[in-house]
Amino acid sequence: MPLHVPPAPAPALRTVLTALGSPTAVREARTPSLRAAQGPATPELPLPVHVLDRITPDGASATRLAGWRFLIRCGERAVAAAETRLTPDGWAFSHFFEGPYVTATERALRQAETMTQAYQPRLLSVPELYMLTLWLHGDYEADGAEGHPAATDLLVPLAPAPPGIAAHRPHRVADLLPVLTQRLTPAPTSAPTPAPLLGSPA
Repeated sequence: MPLHVPPAPAPALRTVLTALGSPTAVREARTPSLRAAQGPATPELPLPVHVLDRITPDGASATRLAGWRFLIRCGERAVAAAETRLTPDGWAFSHFFEGPYVTATERALRQAETMTQAYQPRLLSVPELYMLTLWLHGDYEADGAEGHPAATDLLVPLAPAPPGIAAHRPHRVADLLPVLTQRLTPAPTSAPTPAPLLGSPA
């Protein structure tokens, strides 16, 4: 079933189009694939980027909108991504980038297209775990900039995923949040600190 991609704020899209039209911005971007791209580069598939800062005691996650990300397509594939962020003066272009998360996002979106249920795609970042997931929100008509992961939503960890978490395998939020809770919970401070091994840095 088709994904219901939320509309990005028009000012955010304009900042990306302006950056793509600027030879200086493209030339200075640390994205060789974008600089070497032949033909027009087009921003597609805008995804709101939400950040998971903490998990509350009742299991509900506290998230915040960090920006919008656009995949930059040239020809048949995405060669880079563009990040935008909200400033006191409105939406601003942040930077271009490439790397494994670009291809992983594209792969996860294709995977989600084959599901029988309709979803709204978003990105959910867990900075403390260096983890990025494709968040498939069940309320596909919701405002993409708002809301929190529901228990029945799906999270698809993107590669590279943290050790012990399978990339590109959909997990229900209710199943994955307890795992993330354990990893985000600080270790008890009452235990004595082990002495460093001989010859290891203190």
